[in-house]
Amino acid sequence: MPVHQITDPDDDRIADYRALTDVELRTRWEPPHGLFIAEGELVLRRALRAGYPARSYLVDAKRVDQLADLDTGDAPVYAATQDVLQRATGFHVHRGVLASFHRRPLPTAAEVLAAARRVLILEDVNNHTNLGAIFRGAAALGIDAVLLSPSCADPLYRRSVRVSMGEVFAMPYAKLDPWPAGLDQVREAGFTVLAMTPAPDAVPIQRLTPAQRGRAALLLGAEGPGLTAAAQSASDVRVVIPMRRGVDSLNVAAAAAVAFWELGRDDQLA
Repeated sequence: MPVHQITDPDDDRIADYRALTDVELRTRWEPPHGLFIAEGELVLRRALRAGYPARSYLVDAKRVDQLADLDTGDAPVYAATQDVLQRATGFHVHRGVLASFHRRPLPTAAEVLAAARRVLILEDVNNHTNLGAIFRGAAALGIDAVLLSPSCADPLYRRSVRVSMGEVFAMPYAKLDPWPAGLDQVREAGFTVLAMTPAPDAVPIQRLTPAQRGRAALLLGAEGPGLTAAAQSASDVRVVIPMRRGVDSLNVAAAAAVAFWELGRDDQLA
């Protein structure tokens, strides 16, 4: 595995990795250039197993051996000191391993719905930590696919990928546009749209009928504001997780995990 030493943080060969903590800059750079960044060896390997082609690798010079078993193909391997890595990326790369990958074309919402029995729909979820945690919970707890409103954050942004531990690669996802009119497409595909809200008149999620659970599309909004009135109006049933001790709501990722488990509690375990 040929390794190219990088001594200048402004070296154009590692332009993919510049200013990784600048969300606005990365949002303008990554999707238009068809790339995303994976951080950490575990996440990197999961991206490869999921079939994402690598563009390049950038590693701490002391950790090059961690990639010795990889078939890196045409993707160059760059190595640098921690100082150079930090100056190039804008943060201390304590995991010591980064990789740039090519994105793949997203499927359409219709394609995602056709292959799913239970789906998650997100409206305006823009916190990358929450998004990554939601994807990880969805992969673990029986969700087959994710649909995103046009204003949702990028699931392949570095922090989302890292928080999900690479499970964003395991979950088919697509954009649902127009919004919220696209919810009609979900309903036409045979799903019941379940809007999660803390409203006092919402149906406790454990009291849903078997028909409502059968092909469920769980709809969640952003932390704080929750679902818009338009999205709730376009749903079939408003549901709530009953709370105790006066707590009015959960973090959106925690609420999602509880709802995923409840909807799948009768699934046959492999």
